[in-house]
Amino acid sequence: MNYPYLPDSFLRMALSLGLISASLIGHTVMASDWSLEIYRTSRSGEKMQPVDLVHSDGVKANALEVYPNDTYQRIEGIGGAFTESSAAALAGLPAEKRTEVLDAYFSPQGAGYSLMRTHIASCDFSLSNYTYASEADDLDLSSFTIEPDRRYLLPLIKDSQKVAGADFRILASPWTAPPWMKDNGTWNGGKLLPRYKSTFAQYLAKYIDAYEAEGIPIWGITPINEPEGNGENWESMIFNPHEMSSFIAEHLGPVFSSEGIDTKIYVFDQNRDHMREWAEVIFNDADATRYLSGMAVHWYSSTVSVCEDELDAVHDMFPEMGIIQSEGCIDALGDDEPIDSWLEPDWWWRKEATDWGWIWAPEETKADHPKYAPVYRYARDLIGGLNHWMSGWIDWNIVLDFRGGPNHASNFCGAPVLVDAESGEVFYTPLYYVMSHFSRFVRPGAKRIGLGDTPDGLLATAALNVNGTVVVVVLNDSPESKVFELKLEGFSQFVEAPAESIQTIRLSNAD
Repeated sequence: MNYPYLPDSFLRMALSLGLISASLIGHTVMASDWSLEIYRTSRSGEKMQPVDLVHSDGVKANALEVYPNDTYQRIEGIGGAFTESSAAALAGLPAEKRTEVLDAYFSPQGAGYSLMRTHIASCDFSLSNYTYASEADDLDLSSFTIEPDRRYLLPLIKDSQKVAGADFRILASPWTAPPWMKDNGTWNGGKLLPRYKSTFAQYLAKYIDAYEAEGIPIWGITPINEPEGNGENWESMIFNPHEMSSFIAEHLGPVFSSEGIDTKIYVFDQNRDHMREWAEVIFNDADATRYLSGMAVHWYSSTVSVCEDELDAVHDMFPEMGIIQSEGCIDALGDDEPIDSWLEPDWWWRKEATDWGWIWAPEETKADHPKYAPVYRYARDLIGGLNHWMSGWIDWNIVLDFRGGPNHASNFCGAPVLVDAESGEVFYTPLYYVMSHFSRFVRPGAKRIGLGDTPDGLLATAALNVNGTVVVVVLNDSPESKVFELKLEGFSQFVEAPAESIQTIRLSNAD
C-alpha cells in the first residue's frame, strides 16, 4: 500500500512513531502527483537497467533539489555523426545486425539520437579524398554531384530515417573546399582563394539543395570544420575569425538568403579554448551576425576540462547565440594501446585512454592531456556542457570497426559501437549507454532547469521536456556508493548512486 496523498511531514511523523513502515515511503510520491523511474549504467555491469527505489530506513542523505520553473537554454538535440567510415563499417555487417544497430541508435527504445552531424564531401573519416565539384574553374558548378555519397553515406542516413520514431536534425560541415579553389591546390591545409569565395558559397548551397532532393533536410551548417587547421594531416582549409566573418557576411549569408535557404549557420567549429576570441570577432560583426544561429565547438583542447569559463563567457556576451558541441571522440585510440583492450568493457571505465595531446601537445599544455577514463570524460562533458549553456551535443562516428576505422587518414578513434565485418560481431561499448542516458530522455525542445547544490562526489544536470517530464542525470565517479534525497515540488525520494555509475531519473506528473 502507498500513501500518495499524505503530506511529507505527516509521513515522517508516522514513521518516527512506528505507525508505518519506512519501506513503504521508498515507493511513495509525497505531496504531489510526480511518479519516478530510474535507469542505471555502472562499472559493475548494469546497462541502462531499470532499478528499484531506495527505502528510507535510517537513511541520512544530502538533498538534490530540482527547480523546474528555473529555466535556461533550449536543447536542440543530442546525437552522433554519419560518416562514410561509419556507413562502410555497417555495410560489412549482416543485414539483421546492421538493422539492430540503427534501431539501437534511432528508435525511442534505444538511444533516440536527435541531432546528427555529417561531412560535406570527404573528411578524415572517409575512405578516400573526394569532392562534389572536381572540374577546375567550374564557376557555374555544372559538374557538381553528390554521386560519391550514394554508395555508403546516403543509404545510411536514409535507412536511419526509416527507423520507427527516428526524428533527427543534421548539422553538416565541409572539411575543405575543392582543391582547385585553394591557394595550395591540395586537400590538406591552404586557404580559399578570394576569387572563389562566392563559388564556394554556391557549392554549399548546392549541397543543401541536393540533399533536400534526396529527402534529407540539412538543419544546420558550419562554413568549415576546424578553421585553425589540423597540422595538414587530412582535409582542411584555414580561416581566421575576420575571414570567416566576411565570408558569411558577403557570400554565404547572401547566397542562402537569395536562394531561400533557411539552414542555420554556426561558426568556428573547433576547440573550446579559442571560442571566446572567435565569438568576439564574428558576433560583433552585425553584417555576419544577422545570418547566424550560434557557435559550434569541439572538446580536443583538454581531456579533463569542459572549458566552463569559455562557455560561460561566450553565453554572457552573446546570450542569443546557441552553443553546440559538434564533435568529440576518443581520439588517437590505438596509438599506444593494444586493440584488444578496447573490446574489454572495463577498459572504458579505467584511466588508460590517451588523446593526441598525450603525445604531441606542447609542454605548456601537457597538463590538459593526462590519461583518462572514457566513460567519465563523456559523462562529465555532457553534464558540464549542458550546465554551461550548450544547446546540443554531438559525438563523432556512430560506428567504427574493431581497429577504429576504416579511414584514409589512418586516424584511428573510438566510437560508442564497434563492429567486425568478418565475424559479424557488434560491441556496444559503455559509451553507447552513457550517450543514451542523455539522448533518449532529454528531447529536442527541452530546457535545462535549475538544480540546488549537488551533493559532494556527484555531478548532475536536469532538463524539462516539452511533454512535462523532468529528467535528472547523475554521475558518481567515486569508488563509494552515495545516497541523496531528490526533491521536486513537494516530492521527495531517496536515490542511491552506486560507486562508478551513471543514472537517469525521469519524473512524470499526472497533471
